[in-house]
Amino acid sequence: MKIMQQLRDEGRADDMQAILASIPYARFLGIQVDRKGTELTTILPYTPDLIGNTLLPALHGGAIGAFLEVTSVIQLLFNTSCERLPKTVDISIDYLRSGKPVDTYGRAIVTRQGRRVANVRAEIWQEEKSKPIAAAHGHYLLTPV
Repeated sequence: MKIMQQLRDEGRADDMQAILASIPYARFLGIQVDRKGTELTTILPYTPDLIGNTLLPALHGGAIGAFLEVTSVIQLLFNTSCERLPKTVDISIDYLRSGKPVDTYGRAIVTRQGRRVANVRAEIWQEEKSKPIAAAHGHYLLTPV
């Protein structure tokens, strides 16, 4: 991924929003990142296109899963010096509540990181962080610099 090298050359290697902008699906979903020190929070702004069940209305499970995966990948990129996007080995998602038609927030924690593989736990919530709507645990293949 040339964007990582370009950002590193420009001295913006930690510009997570620029990295998100280089991921087409993250750009399509409109995912944003808010950085406060060493803490990253991803934001999935609500749009009507994200609705999967119009009767409730509820966010589409695929959008929720993609948001969890992007949240994990961005946290890995922030924590490591990967040259390319980490590749998903596997991911398991727990859908805990219906996603309402409001903005959604996410955070991830790297639970284990080796030279080639990392484990990440991510949670997303809407109005209250203590009431997550979904959680994921994934294994990712890293490509070091």
